[in-house]
Amino acid sequence: MSILRHNPAGRLRSWLARTAIVLALGGSVMRAENGYELWLRYRPESDAAVRADYVAHLGGGVVVSSRPVIDAARTELVDALGAIIPGAGDGGVAYAGTRADQPAIAALVSAAELAPLGEEGFVLRAGEWHGRRAVVIAGNSDLGVLHGVFALLRQLQLGRPLAGLAVAEAPRVRERLANHWDNPVRTAGFRSESIERGYAGDSIFHWDDLPGKLDPRLHDWARLLAAMNLNGVVINNVNTAKRGLEGWRLLTPEYLPKLAALARVLRPYGVRLFVAVNFFSPVLIDRLPTADPLDPAVRRWWQAKTDAIYAAIPDFGGFLVKADSEGEPGPLKYGRTHAEGANMIAAALAPHGGSVHWRAFVYDRATGDRVTQAYTSFRPLDGQFAANVFLQVKYGPLDFQVREPASPLFAGLRHTNEAIELEITQEYTGQQRHLVFLVPLWKSILDFDMRADNRYTPVKQLVEGKSFDRSLGGFAGVANVGLDANWMGHPLAMANLYGFGRLAWNPDLASATIANEWTRLTFNSDPLVVRTIDAMLLSSWHFYEEYTGPLGLG
Repeated sequence: MSILRHNPAGRLRSWLARTAIVLALGGSVMRAENGYELWLRYRPESDAAVRADYVAHLGGGVVVSSRPVIDAARTELVDALGAIIPGAGDGGVAYAGTRADQPAIAALVSAAELAPLGEEGFVLRAGEWHGRRAVVIAGNSDLGVLHGVFALLRQLQLGRPLAGLAVAEAPRVRERLANHWDNPVRTAGFRSESIERGYAGDSIFHWDDLPGKLDPRLHDWARLLAAMNLNGVVINNVNTAKRGLEGWRLLTPEYLPKLAALARVLRPYGVRLFVAVNFFSPVLIDRLPTADPLDPAVRRWWQAKTDAIYAAIPDFGGFLVKADSEGEPGPLKYGRTHAEGANMIAAALAPHGGSVHWRAFVYDRATGDRVTQAYTSFRPLDGQFAANVFLQVKYGPLDFQVREPASPLFAGLRHTNEAIELEITQEYTGQQRHLVFLVPLWKSILDFDMRADNRYTPVKQLVEGKSFDRSLGGFAGVANVGLDANWMGHPLAMANLYGFGRLAWNPDLASATIANEWTRLTFNSDPLVVRTIDAMLLSSWHFYEEYTGPLGLG
């Protein structure tokens, strides 16, 4: 009945008509763009009044200090302003930095305003300094300033006025990671995929060329992650040994210089490198007789390996672990718990400030109902995990399906750091050959009220740690960009990349807001183009569900 009422065939005809409109109205833009610039298309402001406002506030140039992350922020700001208001030589000045960097920043933004925004928050403010208009991008740290620069440039690209500008923002969770399922080492027994679910082409890393040769595309990849307001990236597939994969080799001495080279690319953009590791690494790499997490020799092995990584990569983020799931080994082999396994690795990372993301996606086909196993495995361990461990929980209890209930584990962990795992690459939602805007799906999970203790506890607040007074939380997004010019293969799939970054920063944002921003940033602000593409995006999830999993079948 639902299918007949919604009439998918009629909606398909409507969609095709909308697509024709977009091609007709935006065709010249779409032919000129290959998608490489994503939503960072800095183009001259066409509205004369808006352009005059921008020149008045920003036409006089940029004043910043010089440090690695600040240098990246300055380059982005200067390049963008040169494109948006070309030829401007007079007007107000942009000041970017901390209060200690510039008197103008200290005068226009107080320490009390910045204090609650933490290390990554920022303030944007339009005002005056010495009788001249000024726009301040202020943060407590250089990374906060970088986030502020991208936020200001989004304001400009969307044509929003600068007069009266007053924005103060901070991320809602500490860990915002892209999980890139790259397969750095493959054997003849593994099918030829340099990326798991590589819908957008082969790996961008060219592992055999590292560390001596760096593809210039890697710089743009780091910039892309920063533009999403992410602060970390897991560089390789969570499957490190199954089906002939040998990603566990990333912990061998041969690969440490390669990882260090990638970390150097990421560092100016404030993005930390993480590595997915195999729990049996001591056995696989150095032939220890056991990987028992309570064995002193095993604990010393992880400590020595971690110390060596931090000696080469001082800002290394930590490890992602898939254990006791789908053939990937773990502590259960030795009668130990997931908490004992995670805490062993966490102890090696703790002196360096690193964290463990321990995946809660665990199941054994021989032990019963798959969808219950994450809850029954981890709920009894709540409170036993170290302070630098995040349980990384898939949004639903099954496996990234087009519709699932929210995982009950989110409400079951009251004393454990959580990170929600979302899949940006469309493994089960059309393999990036179908248009499926995933933000409404993610919002249906994030906004769902779990009613823990019979009170308002939406998933987003559980993940943030707000519901149970925890200070840490995280978002992880499986984002398998590839060598295709537009990074994601399908030109509209890039909206999911953008949407993940926006929700990881602020999960309260509405789907329609995110879709509208992305459409205008990626194409243009022509009302018919915006209205048409927004409608396609916002209806696509339900539309895809109706022709692949009607009435919940699938």
